[in-house]
Amino acid sequence: MMNAKWICPAVTPFLPNGEPDYESAGKLYDDLIAGGINGVLIGGSIGEFFAQTLEQREAMVRFAVKHVNGRMRVIAGTASMIPQEVITLSNTCLEAGADAVMIVPPYYFRYADEDVYRYFARMAEEIHGPVFLYNFPDRMGYTISAEVVKRLAQKYSNIVGIKDTISGMDHTREVIKAVKPIRPDFEVFSGFDDNFEHNVLSGGDGCIAGTSNVIPEVCGAWVRAVNEGNLELSAQYQQKMNRFMDIYGLGSNFVPYIKEACVQIGRIACGEPTFPFPVLNVDDRARVHAFLVREGLVK
Repeated sequence: MMNAKWICPAVTPFLPNGEPDYESAGKLYDDLIAGGINGVLIGGSIGEFFAQTLEQREAMVRFAVKHVNGRMRVIAGTASMIPQEVITLSNTCLEAGADAVMIVPPYYFRYADEDVYRYFARMAEEIHGPVFLYNFPDRMGYTISAEVVKRLAQKYSNIVGIKDTISGMDHTREVIKAVKPIRPDFEVFSGFDDNFEHNVLSGGDGCIAGTSNVIPEVCGAWVRAVNEGNLELSAQYQQKMNRFMDIYGLGSNFVPYIKEACVQIGRIACGEPTFPFPVLNVDDRARVHAFLVREGLVK
């Protein structure tokens, strides 16, 4: 039996006035649980952490912990360009009941391996709970190397996993090969939805990927098929996901489109993104609708 998992990096619903929409967030979390999703990441990239205050981010994590109430894992995204903010927010979220935190290293400048190691070493030493690394080269401008991941995993037991957001599996496989022999408990997740099964077959743990905001029941069923060893059914879900990945190409910035899809299927009330993401116009919304019709999610 496999033990694959799917964690949803949740969108952050906002009201038209820009305030967080906790009612919609609660419905989203309930739908994820009902669909068989294993956990939720609050304040990831798709959750627009970069455009919220620390107070807003903390408040959403506190709400999620209380609302989920142990029914699935809650991971708090606590990235910031200011290291002390990361440490403070991480410890606050852990004290509030989050199961772990996830941190992307500093971006804007490219950092050498030793700089990345020193950064996460400090995080591990000053954060009082489980820490996930977040590798997203397209946004960071560099990659957390497999060797750095191995060194961190060897030294710090509270560094418990990584989200590897890379379209291919080459780097993720190197991380699995480097870390799993010395830390079998270290969780390696892919950040692209269509890498889910490839990740698990390579020895990883699944994915933390955004289509589950829209189709949690499909993602949850795929997890069950993989864990039960149903190869024929798994192949069907792989092919379905291959098609569904087109949602990321509906616009140059995918976040407003994912949120609009959630609105059109009735999962959240408002798809308002944070500034300066574009507010979708009539044609944009029609494109989302046509996609959802194609996938049989709306009429």
